[in-house]
Amino acid sequence: MASPRVFPLSCVVQQYAWGKVGSKSEVASLLASSDPVAQISEDKPYAELWMGTHPRGDSKILDNRISQKTLGQWIAENQDCLGPKVKNTFNGKLPFLFKVLSVDTALSIQAHPNKELAEKLHLQAPEHYPDANHKPEMAIALTSFQGLCGFRPVEEIVTFLKKVPEFQLLIGDDATAQLKQSMGGNPEAMASAVRNCFSHLMKSEKKVVVEQLNLLVKRISQQVFDGNNMEDIYGKLLLQLHQQHPGDIGCFAIYFLNLLTLKPGEAMFLDANVPHAYLKGDCVECMACSDNTVRAGLTPKFIDVSTLCEMLNYTPSPSSNRLFAPAQSQDDPYLSIYDPPVPDFTVMKMEVPGSVTEYKVLTLDSASILLLVQGTVTAIVRTAHAEIPLFRGGVLFIAANESVLLKLTVPKDLLIFRACCLL
Repeated sequence: MASPRVFPLSCVVQQYAWGKVGSKSEVASLLASSDPVAQISEDKPYAELWMGTHPRGDSKILDNRISQKTLGQWIAENQDCLGPKVKNTFNGKLPFLFKVLSVDTALSIQAHPNKELAEKLHLQAPEHYPDANHKPEMAIALTSFQGLCGFRPVEEIVTFLKKVPEFQLLIGDDATAQLKQSMGGNPEAMASAVRNCFSHLMKSEKKVVVEQLNLLVKRISQQVFDGNNMEDIYGKLLLQLHQQHPGDIGCFAIYFLNLLTLKPGEAMFLDANVPHAYLKGDCVECMACSDNTVRAGLTPKFIDVSTLCEMLNYTPSPSSNRLFAPAQSQDDPYLSIYDPPVPDFTVMKMEVPGSVTEYKVLTLDSASILLLVQGTVTAIVRTAHAEIPLFRGGVLFIAANESVLLKLTVPKDLLIFRACCLL
């Protein structure tokens, strides 16, 4: 009998310390909805839900017709399920990892290397950079989601240097003067000045950083106690980051990087060399299958300041430029497509009103993973004469060129995300 090509998957839960605790976490909520025997502990963090074939989190297949296999094992034996383009481009492997993240504590100032740098770092320090692949990422908000992404316009950084003397002291007079002189000049001059300032900050002596950060925290705390609004220098956020990561140089990064608060459905794309950090909220994330992250603050993990300062894209731009807008499908009024400028992945969002009784999932020449975030359906696979019940948090693997019909079993709106590879 031929192996099924559409089947449900389990998710791998990652309980990192920065995750939301218990039922406050979207990760835990999705897990509890999809798995009736799942025990959610209210004193443990539920940070990430993984769907894919990552070596540290290979999804298990939930289909009695396929005996005790992970998705990675099954794909290795059935590479044609990927679709010919994906199979040939990515050597018979699924090129993306699909996730849900629930962030409660700020998650590292970081960037990801391009393929060339990834190969170099992997050769030099495989214990810190465990593979030779790049790691572009996309985050799509499920709830209000706050993050840092890319360098601010020079004018904004200069304003913070004027208003935050502790920040200016770490940058130094010469670098500050260069930044001011670059305002309104050519993009290369501005990027060079930003690079000089950021490098000065990140390479500051630890003792001096702690001293200046403590002074700033004391000053903001006193002003807040006196009833003054300190939001012009992100006082509340600064205190929050310092509480989470006391004395950490990454607290000052809020004065360099754009602060974004994404509404549900809004996205940011994190290409190679773009500095970023996730601060708070829940999101769907898709990324190339890699573990390569270069960190420099707000983390207990390995820090590589020199590599980060060398690799970053220092081109300043306003926060609005960091939003990644989806395209609306011309053929399906319920389908939005987030298609970033990398070959590894694309994410589709389907918002289907509860008044629709049946919804045909778009047939693709790529294997895909579908996540039901809201609603209750039966997935009908006519070629296999199979019906698969899916509840909130349910996950479905769909091989290339397979046709799937979703029948709404409860007349409530559907919210579905689907990761695939459109080459």
